[in-house]
Amino acid sequence: MVNLQTKAEQRLISDYYEELVKACEHKVSEEGMQRIHKAFEFANNAHAGVKRKSGEPYIIHPLAVAKIVVEEIGLSATGIISALLHDVVEDTDYTLEDIRSMFGERIALIVDGLTKLNEEFTSQTDSKQASNFRKMLMTLSDDVRVILIKLADRLHNMRTLDSMPPHKQLKIAAETLYIFAPLAHRLGLYAIKTELEDLSLKYKDPEIYNQIHFRLHNQSEKRTYLVTEFIKPILENLKAEGIDFTITERLKSIYSIYNKMQTKGVSFDEVYDLMAIRVVFNPKKGISEKRQCFDILSLITDIYKPKPDRIRDWITTPKVNGYEALHVTVMGPQGKWVEVQIRTYRMDEIAERGFAAHYKYKENNSSLENELDKWLDKIRELLRNPESDALEFLDEFKMNLFSSEIVVFTPKGKMISMPKNSTVVDFAYEIHTELGDHCIGAKINHKLVPISHTLQSGDQVEILTSKTQNPQLDWLKFLVTAKAKTKVKQSFKLDKRKHIDQGRQLIEDKLKEYNILPSSNTLKKITAYYNLSNKEQLYAQVGMGFLNINQIEDVLKTRRKNKLVKYWRLSFGNKNEEEELEKLFSKIDKKQPYLLQEDPEYSNYSLARCCNPIPGDDVAGCLSGPDHVIIHKRTCPEAIKLMSQQGDQIITAEWTRFKKLSYLSRIKLSGFDRVGVVNEVTTIISKQHNINMRTVRFDAHDGIFEGDMYLYIHNLQDLSELISRLLKIKGIDKVERIEQV
Repeated sequence: MVNLQTKAEQRLISDYYEELVKACEHKVSEEGMQRIHKAFEFANNAHAGVKRKSGEPYIIHPLAVAKIVVEEIGLSATGIISALLHDVVEDTDYTLEDIRSMFGERIALIVDGLTKLNEEFTSQTDSKQASNFRKMLMTLSDDVRVILIKLADRLHNMRTLDSMPPHKQLKIAAETLYIFAPLAHRLGLYAIKTELEDLSLKYKDPEIYNQIHFRLHNQSEKRTYLVTEFIKPILENLKAEGIDFTITERLKSIYSIYNKMQTKGVSFDEVYDLMAIRVVFNPKKGISEKRQCFDILSLITDIYKPKPDRIRDWITTPKVNGYEALHVTVMGPQGKWVEVQIRTYRMDEIAERGFAAHYKYKENNSSLENELDKWLDKIRELLRNPESDALEFLDEFKMNLFSSEIVVFTPKGKMISMPKNSTVVDFAYEIHTELGDHCIGAKINHKLVPISHTLQSGDQVEILTSKTQNPQLDWLKFLVTAKAKTKVKQSFKLDKRKHIDQGRQLIEDKLKEYNILPSSNTLKKITAYYNLSNKEQLYAQVGMGFLNINQIEDVLKTRRKNKLVKYWRLSFGNKNEEEELEKLFSKIDKKQPYLLQEDPEYSNYSLARCCNPIPGDDVAGCLSGPDHVIIHKRTCPEAIKLMSQQGDQIITAEWTRFKKLSYLSRIKLSGFDRVGVVNEVTTIISKQHNINMRTVRFDAHDGIFEGDMYLYIHNLQDLSELISRLLKIKGIDKVERIEQV
C-alpha cells in the first residue's frame, strides 16, 4: 500500500499510539496488546490519507477515543479494539464482514452499533441523529460497551469542536447537553458527564462560560486558604483515629454553577456550595463500610455544626447509577457552608468512572449489576415499541435519564425506584401493564388518593383497579415515565388516523369562519407558532384536544403588516401567488449567520413564544421552511431540544441594530416597602427610558413589596440599563427578567 502520510504525521500518530500503549499498562494482557496492535495497524491503513476538520490525520480520533475508553472508563482489550475500529465501516471501503473475519463476532457487533446511519431520514419527521441514536441503543441490548465507547467518541469530538463551523458547534453542543451528558450521569460516569456539560456550555454560551471561568480563577487563592483552614482539624482527628484516608477539594463545575444561577435565579456570589471537600478512606476489615462512613461523619460534625436538612445517605439506598456516599453540609470558617462527601476508595472509583465500566457481562450478579440490568430492560422495552418515530423515541429515552429518583414501596414491602414527580398511574405501569390500564386510584399509606396523585419518597402504594377502566388520553398530561406514556399511546395507536382527520377538519372549519383557505403557508405559520415539526403533528395535537384552536385568529395576525400581508391574509389557496411569495425570499444559507433585520420588509423570521427573545439576546434560528426561521434564545430548553433532535435545521443568528420596534418583556422586582418606591420605579421606566408599560402590578405585605411588570423594550442593552437603574433605588433588593411573557 502506498504510504499517504508525511513523516511529521507518522511521528504524531506514533506518539498518540505510544500514549495508548502506556495507558494500557497493567490493565491489558500481552495477548490483548497484540490484538490492539493489529487493530491499530488495520485502522491506520484504512484511514490513511484522510484528514479531520482540524487538519490532523483521521486516525488520531480513534486513538484518542481508545485512550479515553481505557483511562477514563476502564474498558479492556475488546472495548479498546472496538474504539480503534469504530469509524472504519462508516468512512472506508471495509465492510462489517471484514471486521468480523479479522476480529470476531463480538467486536463486529459493537462496531455495527457504533456505525452511523446513512444520510437518509427513516421517515419524514425523523432527524438523522435521532435515528442514529435509536440504532445505537438497539445494540446496547447485546453489549453495553456500545454506549460507553459512544460517550468516549462524543467526549473527544467535544474536546476538538473548535475546528467545526458555528452552526455545527451549536447543534453538537445542544445534542450533547440534551442526551449524552444525562446518559453519562445515568451510567455513573461523573467525570465525563461534567466535562461534557462544561464543553457544551462553552460553545452554546461562550460569554457566560468565560465569565464564570474568570470568577472561579479570580477566587482560587481565597478558596485555597479556606480549604486549608477547614481541613486542618479534620486531618488531625482522622489521623488520631488511625484512619487511612485522603482529603481533596472538589470545585463545582462551571455548568453546575450556571444551572444553579438559572434555576434558582441567583447571582454567582449567591451560589454558596461552590466547593466540596471529599474524604476518601481505606476501610478496616471486619467492620461494615457504612458504619465506618458514619463514624467519620460523627467526627466531622463534632468539629463543625451540620445543616440539619442537608445530610444525604446514599449508602443505605444508593442512587440508581450505583453512586454511594455520605453527604453533609456544615458551617465552616468565615460563615461559609461547605459540603463534605465521605466515601471509601471502592465507592470513589464507582462514583468517578461508573459501575457500568465494571459490568461483567452476565458473569457477576451483584446488586449494582442488577440495577443496570433493570435500567437496560426498560430501554429494551422502549426499543421494542414500533409505534414511535425516532423523535418520539428520543423524548421517551430522555425521560428515562432522570437524575432525581424517589423510592416507594409495594404493599408487601418491595422497594421500587421511580423518577421524581411520578404519579399513581406511573407506578401502576411500572409494576404491570394490566395494572396501569385498569388503574382507578390508590391507597397511599392507607389513605385513598386519585390516579394523578404525585408520589413522595417512602410512600407505600396499593393500586386500586376496575375491569371497566381503560387508558385515557388525559393521562398523558400528568404521566412522567416513558413506559407509562408509551403504553397509553399504544392503546390509542389505532385511533391516530382518526385524530389527524378530526384535527384537520377542526382547523379547516375554524379557518372557514374567517374566510381563509388552508394553504401550505397558512398551515406552516400555525405549525411554527406552536413549535411543531409538521402539519400532521398539528392535526394530531388538535384532534386529541391538546391545542386550543381558538387562538388561530391571533396566530394569523402576528405576521407584521408589510408588503407580504396580502399574501398571508388574502391570497390563501392561490398557487400562483404562493409561488410569488416563495420568490420574494432567497434560500437561507445555513453556513452563514442569519442577520435579523428590524425592517419588516426584509424580515422572514418570528420570535419563539417559549422564551421571547429580544434584540441583543444570544439566539439561534430553527428553519421551519425554506424561507422562514423561528428565533430562540440559546438558553431556551425548547431550543436545546430542537438542536439535539433537528440539528440540521439549526442556524446561527445575529441581530442588526434595533431602535424602532419594541418587544414585550417581563421583569419582576422585590424589596422593602416604603412610601414613594412605586412612583420612583414607574418614573424611571416611563420618563427616563421612554419605555411603554403594558401591565404593572405591585403587591406589599409585612414590609416587603413585589412587582410584576410587562414592558415594551427596544433591545437587551436598554433592558440591562433599566435593570441597573432600578437596582439603585433605595429599598429594591432584586430585579430579574422573566422569559415567560
